Amino acid sequence: MTGRRRTRDTFLPRSIRIPRPARAKAVAAGALVACASLAVGCGIVPGATGGSGDDPVVVMTWAPEGTGATNMPGMPAFARAYARWVNANGGLNGRKLSVLTCNEHNDAVSAAKCARRAVKEDAVAVVGSYSQHSDAFFPHLEGAGIPYIGGYGVTDAEFTSPLSYPVNGGQPTLLAGLGKELATVCGPVALIRPDTIAGDTLPTMLNAGLTAGDHDPSSDQRAAEDATEYSAQAEEALEKTADGTADRKGCVVPALGDRTSTFMDSFRRTREDFPAVRTATVLGSVDQSVIDSSGGASGPYEGAYVTGWYPVASDPRWEAMKKVISEEAFSDTRIDAGDTGVQTTWIAYSVFRAAVDALGDGEVTAHTVRRALDDGLKVSTGGLTPTLRWEFTDQLASIGFPRLVNANVTLQTVKRGRLVAAKQGFVDTTKTLETADVD
Repeated sequence: MTGRRRTRDTFLPRSIRIPRPARAKAVAAGALVACASLAVGCGIVPGATGGSGDDPVVVMTWAPEGTGATNMPGMPAFARAYARWVNANGGLNGRKLSVLTCNEHNDAVSAAKCARRAVKEDAVAVVGSYSQHSDAFFPHLEGAGIPYIGGYGVTDAEFTSPLSYPVNGGQPTLLAGLGKELATVCGPVALIRPDTIAGDTLPTMLNAGLTAGDHDPSSDQRAAEDATEYSAQAEEALEKTADGTADRKGCVVPALGDRTSTFMDSFRRTREDFPAVRTATVLGSVDQSVIDSSGGASGPYEGAYVTGWYPVASDPRWEAMKKVISEEAFSDTRIDAGDTGVQTTWIAYSVFRAAVDALGDGEVTAHTVRRALDDGLKVSTGGLTPTLRWEFTDQLASIGFPRLVNANVTLQTVKRGRLVAAKQGFVDTTKTLETADVD
């Protein structure tokens, strides 16, 4: 966009710590008061074009690519394909969509650089992105009043920042939903997760589901997220879960993102010396391509439970997304319709488009996009999620997640080498999350 640099919003410093649940309530309430009390602020100064007329609507999508840990190249690749498709079909209310992409590199320095670039380029939103480094990027977005729409849900800050508009329940819902299911079928449970700040929250959520099903907590095993093999971790996990019974075998739950397949290579070699142990995990750590590469029906995932945020990739509700891929990115191998990162990006851009549509012929700025979302806009995603609406609620504020508006997950299983629905419809994890011990 063109025009003068806009005056930016100012939010409470993230270093201010308020006890939960008061902290979550204060942050959300403070943001509403700040925007209501400023006649001009919250992202725009009179005279700035802000996406009106012939100016393109500028947004950014970032994700890590080419790193030694979790990579999400399909997210920015799909964002660019989506922009080509939108612009070939009339744009957003006649406006061209310009998508900036940024390699977040899985480090805090790069995450901050991506956010600063979004501010410099006058992006009106960051859409469908992945980063574990919310402490590095959120201060820049908050200072500029730029909304973060449809992040991957890998950090707690995505469910606390008043500028965050999540479309799924992130890792908390996946682990809580998985734990509740495993409680009925598993003996001892071992969780293998990254030794990172983001990874530190995973045991709490898995255990919330396990205890809701009257099961003992899991054993928590930390592992480097960029390791090249996990033999020691696999052996430890097998030793801790080998005491299961024929009806309730021990369960190993790897949640290592891209390194889950590396762990499973070590697990397959190590498990020969132990009784059969079941495996279970979450989407994002495994997808159909990982199942195929690990042996399909004869591989270690056969029979495993997998929780996801959305319906299985073969569900007809994904046809609109697949049409975009077919028309604009058919030969781009980075874009897989079964990748949860790609799916999240599709839903995030659907939300952004709904917000722009709600503005009609008005200015499209960071402020007006936020205002549309904050004014009770209801977004239908064609059944891929429940109807989304972002408003402050006490329901999950008590555990520090006041922005979590979609706590639904799907339960899937690997059957004859294919990832299929284990149950129809969604499972609401709200009540399970409410019991999580986050202190």
